[in-house]
Amino acid sequence: MNRNYLLMLMLVLAASGARAQVSVDDLGERLVNNFLNNVITLESHFEQSLIDAEGTVIDRTSGTLEIERPTRFRWTYTDPYEQWLVADGVNIWSYDLDLEQVTVRPQAEALANTPALLLGGSDNALEQFDFGGTTIEENTTWVRLEPRDRTSGFNRVELGFIDNELRRMMFYDNLQQTTLVALHDVKINEPIDAGRFEFVVPDGVDLVGIPAPVEAAIP
Repeated sequence: MNRNYLLMLMLVLAASGARAQVSVDDLGERLVNNFLNNVITLESHFEQSLIDAEGTVIDRTSGTLEIERPTRFRWTYTDPYEQWLVADGVNIWSYDLDLEQVTVRPQAEALANTPALLLGGSDNALEQFDFGGTTIEENTTWVRLEPRDRTSGFNRVELGFIDNELRRMMFYDNLQQTTLVALHDVKINEPIDAGRFEFVVPDGVDLVGIPAPVEAAIP
């Protein structure tokens, strides 16, 4: 085979591969932007697994997730224990029903540089992340996001989209543990009762922390 022809063929194949990767990465960015900008409400059940560095599942939990953009969400664990995490746009309330204890933190402070920012953060949530690439495995498109602040406690998050809708989330922390969240029975852009994102400390329950005033709401 002519050497010049072989060289040209290699260059064409390399260029084709580069264009394909760009196309896949563009798809990933479009999926994430669509999730952040066009999904106003989301309701689903979830199953969550915590996996150690050796690949062993060390904890399993399940519950429900509700999102109302731009700044409110409710993450409820129902099994094997019950715990509520309610973001009302000003504060995040963590209620452990077994311990009868509520912890509250200002929402903007609690979410900064964390994966939860993608659920109930401000409109500019992506400014705290860099796109790390996109891969397609069977019917799932995985999009990697890396925090710009490396002291955030985790080194990346991967969002998995099936049929253009978010169905999987994987969080990789700095302890080499991985949290996998699988979403089921997902409902998109259907009305959610506003009361689901409000929290009143129950009588007789200990409160840890001081709630931020309404003026501290995430813009």
